[in-house]
Amino acid sequence: MDLLALLDHLLNFVAPAAFIALVLVLVGRYLGGRRTGVPRWWVQWATTFGAGVLVLVAGLVVCGRDGVMATYAALVAVCGTVQWLAMRGWRR
Repeated sequence: MDLLALLDHLLNFVAPAAFIALVLVLVGRYLGGRRTGVPRWWVQWATTFGAGVLVLVAGLVVCGRDGVMATYAALVAVCGTVQWLAMRGWRR
């Protein structure tokens, strides 16, 4: 596998985490409004993206392959929880 193919595989592997993180940050900003103590949007995105990548790697290790629906369900649950914590949802 050459370098371009490896980069393509890695980008396609993390793409679901990047998309979910971006959607959650944008929707959280739109619905959550401006609150004090909430991190900037790119910090929220990076935190949610990092948690999503960890879930995808854990799913790959546990299941032995990528693209298992249980991994994607865990991705949505973990990213949603991280975003809720970042937006301080318990104070609402």
